[in-house]
Amino acid sequence: MPRMSQELLDRFLQEPIVGVIASLRQDGRPYTVPIWWLWHEDAIWVTGTTSRIWCKQLKKDGRTSLCIESGAPMSGHVGVDGLATAHQLPDFDIWPISRLLAEKYVGRDDPANGDKVDAFYDNMRTEPRMLFRIEPEVWRAIDMSVYQGKRADREHQERVKTGEA
Repeated sequence: MPRMSQELLDRFLQEPIVGVIASLRQDGRPYTVPIWWLWHEDAIWVTGTTSRIWCKQLKKDGRTSLCIESGAPMSGHVGVDGLATAHQLPDFDIWPISRLLAEKYVGRDDPANGDKVDAFYDNMRTEPRMLFRIEPEVWRAIDMSVYQGKRADREHQERVKTGEA
């Protein structure tokens, strides 16, 4: 499959696209939920309340996957497998990164949304929250705007194997 260029990946990771995170249930089955995420300081950060099932599961077993997919104009798919580490007050100040998440999704790079960001962030601070830092171990970044189907992908992979691509 056509890999996403580093330039496109960098832009993609700044977009306010909802991702789907997978945590593991006690019996090993995956549990998925849509979330907001932030690429910051070479890690993915997510936040949730301490009562959320996925937060409890990630705190117990940090193995996780995050799927981020977007259509036009930035048609692509990014998948990350990694290990999530839980951070909570008072040992870790979760608020600066939580604020960045609110700015990304509520603010959407528009200064006119400042009051909305402030209100959302103020509400976040009333909840028992935690923050997870996901250390990426495996990346899958695919530029779907140039994807031509499974056959073309197989042909491309064969050219890569033989050194022709």
